[in-house]
Amino acid sequence: MGGNLSGVFGVVSLLVALGAAVFAVVRLRARRGIATATQRATYEVLHTAGLAAEPLRAGLSAANAAKAVRHLRALVGAAGLALTDREGVLALDGRGGHHEAQLVAAAGRAVASGRSTVLGDPELRCDRVDCPVRGAVVAPLTGADGRRVGALVAVADGQPEPGLVQATLETAHWAGNQLALAELDSSRERLARAEVRALRAQISPHFIYNALTAIGSFVRTDPDRARELILEFAEFTRYSFRAHGEFTTLAEELRSIDRYLTIERARFGDRLQVRLQIAPEVLPVTLPFLCLQPLVENAVRHGLSRKPGTGMVSIEARDAGTECHITVEDDGVGMDPSTLTAGIAELAGAAGGPGDATLAGVGDDPGQHVGLSNVDERLRSVFGDGFGLVVETGLGSGTKVSMRVPKFHPGVRAGS
Repeated sequence: MGGNLSGVFGVVSLLVALGAAVFAVVRLRARRGIATATQRATYEVLHTAGLAAEPLRAGLSAANAAKAVRHLRALVGAAGLALTDREGVLALDGRGGHHEAQLVAAAGRAVASGRSTVLGDPELRCDRVDCPVRGAVVAPLTGADGRRVGALVAVADGQPEPGLVQATLETAHWAGNQLALAELDSSRERLARAEVRALRAQISPHFIYNALTAIGSFVRTDPDRARELILEFAEFTRYSFRAHGEFTTLAEELRSIDRYLTIERARFGDRLQVRLQIAPEVLPVTLPFLCLQPLVENAVRHGLSRKPGTGMVSIEARDAGTECHITVEDDGVGMDPSTLTAGIAELAGAAGGPGDATLAGVGDDPGQHVGLSNVDERLRSVFGDGFGLVVETGLGSGTKVSMRVPKFHPGVRAGS
C-alpha cells in the first residue's frame, strides 16, 4: 500500500512540475511579446501599412492595387474599399461591387476637383432590396508634383461616421505619398538609364578610329593577331552598348576593361604598362554599369597618351570588410588641382543634363576626364552621398581616382 501511495505522489509531483514549467514558458513568451493593447494595436497598424506600402511603391496599376486594397481596407476599417485611377476601378475589396458605376463617377469628380466627398443614400440608390451599402467616402490620391492620379473610396453600411471619414482621408494621404515615392523611384531609374546612354555616347570616336587602324595594321603582318583584336573589339562594344541592366559585377566590368586595354596595347605597344591587383573575394561585388571603365579610359586617353615614354595604369580592388575599395591610378601628366576645383564648382552650378559637365571640364582640354561626373553622380544616387569619387592629382604627378562600393545594398543586384 505504501509503495502505491509513493507512486501516486511521484506522478502527481511530476505533473505539477510539468505544469509549472509550461506556465513559466508561457509567461516568458508573454513577456517577450507585445505586452499592452496599445502596443499590439500599434504593431498591427504598422504591419498592415507595411504590407500595403510594398505594392504601392511599385506604382498604381491593377496588379499592384489588387495586392494593396485588402490591407488598405484593414487600415480604414470600412465595409468595402476601392482603388481607382482616372479611368475606373483598379481593385475593390469587400462590399460595393454593384455600385461601381456610381463610385467611379464620384471618384472622377473628386480627382477633377481635388476635394474629398461623402456619399449618402441619394448618390448610392440601388434596386437590390438586401443591399447594405448606405454611404461612401471618396478621397483623391495625389502623386508626385501634386498630380491627382486616382481616388480611394471607402464603402460604409450606414451613413459614414466622422471616424471613417478621417481614417479615409489620412489613408488616402499616406497612399498618395507612397505613389509619389514610386514615381520618384521610376524617375531615378529613367535618369540612371539616361546617364548610361550619355556614357555610351561619350565612347570616343577617336578610340574607335584608332582601334580599327591598329587592327588594320596587323591584317597583313599578323592575321591571327588582327583576328584576335577584332573579336576583342566586338566583345567590348557589345558590352558597352548592351540594352539591359543598370548594374553589373566587378568581374564583368574588369573583363570589358581587359578587352579595352588589349586594343590600346596594340596601339601603344610597350609604352602602355598595366598593373592589376584584384582580391578574388570582391569579384562578385555589384556596381553600376560602366562606372569603372570610364576611369580607365581617362587614365589612358588623358593621362598617358600625352606622356613621352612608358606609362603605367594601375587598377586595384581590395576587400575592406563590408565594402570594396577600388582605385584607378596612372603616372601620366596629371592636372592642376586648382583646375580640378574649378571644374567641380562649374559642375555644381551647371544647368546641363547628366554628363554635360565633367569634374575637370575647364582649362585647355574641355574633354579631360570625360564621364567622371556621370560616374560620381550615379555612385552617389545609388549608394548615398558618402560614396562619390575621390580624385587626387597634380601637374606631372599622375592621377588617382578612388571609389568605395558596398558589398551589399538594397535593390542593387547584377542584371537589374
